[in-house]
Amino acid sequence: MKKDNLKKLVSNLPKHPNVLGRHRFFNSAVLIPLVKIKGEYHLLFQKRAAHIRQGGDICFPGGGFEEGVDKDFKDTALRETFEELGIPKKDIKVLGQLDTYVAPIGAVIESFVARVKKKAYKNMKIDHNEVEKTIVIPISFFKEHEPKEYTLAHEIQPYKIDENGNKEVFFPVEELGLPDTYKKPWGNKKHKIWVYEYEGEVIWGITSVLIKDVIEKY
Repeated sequence: MKKDNLKKLVSNLPKHPNVLGRHRFFNSAVLIPLVKIKGEYHLLFQKRAAHIRQGGDICFPGGGFEEGVDKDFKDTALRETFEELGIPKKDIKVLGQLDTYVAPIGAVIESFVARVKKKAYKNMKIDHNEVEKTIVIPISFFKEHEPKEYTLAHEIQPYKIDENGNKEVFFPVEELGLPDTYKKPWGNKKHKIWVYEYEGEVIWGITSVLIKDVIEKY
């Protein structure tokens, strides 16, 4: 490597390392709203409308980063909270941010812990096209009840057989001359998921990961 090339490499290294290949993922942000009710802090959740993607799931308000609309991920979280729950930015105080979470499904989530004014919570204007209802759960519940723990496995599929019996190749292992081990599904990477149950509702997936992280810090 020439000396000039080395200098160029050093100058182009990120000053604040981020997520490598972030542009290849679905980039999103969520707000983790805290509401004080009867002297106790609660987490505010929403249940997604049945007809939309991941309908029926319980989650925090949030969504995808919009280039040209959001100046940063905090903006995304605040905008989505207003669009989904009608809580304006002026009634939300962002307290801090959790670590970036790269989910196995190929999404990068930036999460912001925030306090919501009680009056704003009481005057929410829910967008029922996206949200079926809201749910508030005292933080003490999560402190006192450990989630159930399960394991999922993700397997890499170099091809699939469609409904007509035809082979659809995603990754041409044979043409590339790669070892035989890659000619069939590989990886089978296991990861833990946590499930909380509260008054007939089930909270799992990315949301449970975020809850667990918040509760460990509380």
